[in-house]
Amino acid sequence: MDTPHVTGLTATPLTPDLVRGALDLERTAHGLLPHRLPTGARAQIPDGQLTMAEAQPSGVRLAFRTRATVVELDTLRTKNAYKGAPERPDGVYDLLIDGRLADRASTTGGNTLLVDMTTGTAETVPGPVGTVRFDGLAAIEKDVEIWLPYNEITQLVALRTDAPVAPSPVPEGRKVWLHHGSSISHGSDAESPSTTWPALAASLGGVELINLGFGGSALLDPFTARAMRDTPADLISVKIGINLVNTDVMRLRALGPAVHGFLDTIREGHPTTPLLVVSSILCPIHEDTPGPSAPDFASLAEGRIRFQAAGDPAEVATGKLTLTVVRSELARIVAQRAATDPNLHHLDGRELYGEKDHAELPLPDRLHPDAATHRRIAERFAEHAFVPGGPLAAL
Repeated sequence: MDTPHVTGLTATPLTPDLVRGALDLERTAHGLLPHRLPTGARAQIPDGQLTMAEAQPSGVRLAFRTRATVVELDTLRTKNAYKGAPERPDGVYDLLIDGRLADRASTTGGNTLLVDMTTGTAETVPGPVGTVRFDGLAAIEKDVEIWLPYNEITQLVALRTDAPVAPSPVPEGRKVWLHHGSSISHGSDAESPSTTWPALAASLGGVELINLGFGGSALLDPFTARAMRDTPADLISVKIGINLVNTDVMRLRALGPAVHGFLDTIREGHPTTPLLVVSSILCPIHEDTPGPSAPDFASLAEGRIRFQAAGDPAEVATGKLTLTVVRSELARIVAQRAATDPNLHHLDGRELYGEKDHAELPLPDRLHPDAATHRRIAERFAEHAFVPGGPLAAL
């Protein structure tokens, strides 16, 4: 909830050692802005979609030890809104105490990015700093994590508590899992930041998450591969498919070399690190129909956001991509490379969410899973990847 400043609390400077899951922290006029791509990569971003997505702090959290019973965090958010569609819910802050969810809250105020899906234009409406407050905490030494909203750009302005704060170190022996994917990995339509499927899977697997899931932007960009190459990690996964199809950015001739190049770059920095390549979960509108995806304007007129495939299946013969095509190519490439790279593995995304799952839990907007499906994907990924003998065995 949004509350005014409460006297009796002490401010703690927001320093990098209090923040996990970000690759860079930018000093702004308001405070710290977490980024999930480094400065050099951001200089090469070609569009506003990725500029927005990488600054939305999916998987980013404050982590500290304290005896505090009250914690306040001032932030300046940027929330998305869509003309003609219902107002989107406020972003959620998850409070974890000693690794377990203890509370949730939201803030008000902040900026609004107002998007017109019919024209593709957007404008920013400015707003004030807001405060999220957690109180009634036990007055004992504890590890506190505040997971930031995955869907709101969040500038960290001030942290206040009623007891001293110290950075909470990563538990000794915990492996770092670096993951890259699309909006589904970013967290789209998950319940909260600690319940996106990568966050849940990391919790189940006992690993430390760095989430490079970027809404609309898992496009085999070389600067993303270089960021992964240069980021220390013990376990790596890349989820490839849906954005290549629904943005219609390349043809089959370009796909193979782009995948090879992306994996080659990662391997420059992580030559023997376990690396799992995951194809797209089931998405019926694009299984056999190319992109691009387009808003279903009939649904938008009814106040709902849904998508449809705007491509022509006949164009697959001339090299347009579908999920069926991309999955086949990924399986082929991984099998070829694994002959000389025993730490490279493949997972068909339909093992995480397939035909039977879609019959039970259809994608509400035809592209993104709901909260229950995020949980299912997380459980299946953890059971496949992180168990002893799995491709990303964490023990």
